[in-house]
Amino acid sequence: MKKQNIVNLIKYHVDKNEDAFISEVTEIARDFDMKGDHSLAQYIMELIASADFYIPQNSYTNLRYLQKKEYSLKPLLLPNIIEEDIMGITRAINNKAGLSKFLFYGEPGSGKTESAYQIARLLNRDILSVNFEQLVDSRLGETGKNVSLLFDEINHLSYNRVIIVFDEIDSIVLDRVNKNDLREMGRVTSLFLKEMDRLNENIIIIATTNLHKSLDKALMRRFDGVISFDRYSKEDLVDIASSMLVDYLKRLHNSKQDMRLFHKILNKQTKLPYPGDLKQIIRTAVAFSDASSGYDYLRKIYLALNGNLEKVDIQTLNNEGFTTREIEILSRISKSSVSRKLRRI
Repeated sequence: MKKQNIVNLIKYHVDKNEDAFISEVTEIARDFDMKGDHSLAQYIMELIASADFYIPQNSYTNLRYLQKKEYSLKPLLLPNIIEEDIMGITRAINNKAGLSKFLFYGEPGSGKTESAYQIARLLNRDILSVNFEQLVDSRLGETGKNVSLLFDEINHLSYNRVIIVFDEIDSIVLDRVNKNDLREMGRVTSLFLKEMDRLNENIIIIATTNLHKSLDKALMRRFDGVISFDRYSKEDLVDIASSMLVDYLKRLHNSKQDMRLFHKILNKQTKLPYPGDLKQIIRTAVAFSDASSGYDYLRKIYLALNGNLEKVDIQTLNNEGFTTREIEILSRISKSSVSRKLRRI
């Protein structure tokens, strides 16, 4: 951080210029990150996020096939192994290392699109997402023409201000050797590859897909980096879910925190959902929890993870190693009744 950064911060604060203030803070955080102080950079971004600020973004009213996406400054929860790749991409872009096209693949809910937003946050860039509904046309030959117009739009953008996201790129680019491929879409794929080759090398492209193995091999070679998001360990998912739960419980004063039971519920699962689904389960459980029961969210989380059972079986809970108190929470049956039923079994 330089002296000028401090002067700018004071000036923007006095002038109540929020957009300039946030941009300056983001620049400072990015500088610390590039110098290797990742923890401080993330802490600075978290401070700004807690104030509910948003990165200022331009309007792009003249674009037909691209849509501006709004995103907050809240940091993204990722496993270290994936976060290192995301930070590596950010450094490569910032250092103008000649890498500009990246593919993120993995299961739904694994954080592919949000990671593209995370990169935009760190680089203080706008996100423009491809509107496939506008791009794909049922009339013969029209989709190919639209693809050419799309890349014309991209090539005329201010390349150092934007990141282009092809979310679910498999919607438009198919494997041309697939016998089930439609001839028209095969032609579109070929045209897409040609357009990628003439793309301004300074434009940053991030594509996402759930169908990595079905993509055309020639397309795969166009990307400078291919990142797998199928690298979550169970420990990673438990840690991420715990952070989510703590965050949501802060909003409910009557809810009681029991992280031990929460971890026990998660660890009893053979396979945990990815963060996107975990977020939905936890958020809904906390929001729908019974105000008269401080631990009701734990019961709802258990039910959701086990297929939304109509009721919780006491014997099953006992076999899974839950204590009498924990069974009371998860089954809504008093401890004395639980004890009597277990003695009869």
